[in-house]
Amino acid sequence: MKSHNQQIDLPELRERGITLFIKREDELHPHISGNKFRKLKYNLIRAKEEGHSTLLTFGGAFSNHILATACAGNENAFDTIGIIRGEELRKNWKDNPTLQLAAAFGMRFHFVSRDEYRQKTSSVFLEALQAEFGDFYLLPEGGTNTLAIKGCEEILTENDADFDIICCAVGTGGTLTGLINSASREQAVWGYPALKGDFLKEDIRTFAINDNWRLITSYHFGGYAKINCELIDFINDFKNRTGIALDPVYTGKMLYGIFDQAKKGFFSEGSRILAIHTGGLQGIKGMNLVLKKKKLPLLNI
Repeated sequence: MKSHNQQIDLPELRERGITLFIKREDELHPHISGNKFRKLKYNLIRAKEEGHSTLLTFGGAFSNHILATACAGNENAFDTIGIIRGEELRKNWKDNPTLQLAAAFGMRFHFVSRDEYRQKTSSVFLEALQAEFGDFYLLPEGGTNTLAIKGCEEILTENDADFDIICCAVGTGGTLTGLINSASREQAVWGYPALKGDFLKEDIRTFAINDNWRLITSYHFGGYAKINCELIDFINDFKNRTGIALDPVYTGKMLYGIFDQAKKGFFSEGSRILAIHTGGLQGIKGMNLVLKKKKLPLLNI
């Protein structure tokens, strides 16, 4: 499945001779949007080939991956189990828009403490889950594995060869790795981590076959899912001016970074940039619940 590229024609870009397009991966599917669609594609094929009837995965309260797995399981006749970080959610998960919709797609939840959740890759923890739930096909947190990277290698098409720079938000690094592997050696691939620090470099190097990439680590806004009024204003203004909604955890931070870099003269005149919209718009409702409690401005939906 292919997505289209939409040009962002704004004066601050024109003044600097920069051409920016956004690849609308967010429009691939209403609930399995963006990189989650790509990451799940070959994993679902493998799960069927191995005769599994259940998918099990991990995620937080507003996880895009949890919802995408629930919906993909529903559409492909799999049972789904979500191991959810935070025991406190057990009592009020029905107030959570992400988990509410995942449950509507048939996902069963198993809530664990944050300490337990940190053990999600340990053999002891996984064996305990096997004993409780029986046979399942394991999808890691965020969905990144070698099959997910294979799916993300299909994001770029031959029509994208004339871009100088490919930009993508980074969570676990799987989507960026797929882009690195499929971009030409003449193209630069830039990742904008949503988490603080550059610890993902080694994970990316493990699977990346090219070295034409870098991480831009200045636009995490304090860490994963951290947000402030400046970012909220940017996302709302961007939607008003372009009609494109941005999620506040990933793509919103990346686009903020691109525009900030453009303002600071980071890009040479004539640069052609392709930014990947990795979806995640379902998380806006959940983020607005958090912002409302903090008495901060809300994101436009």
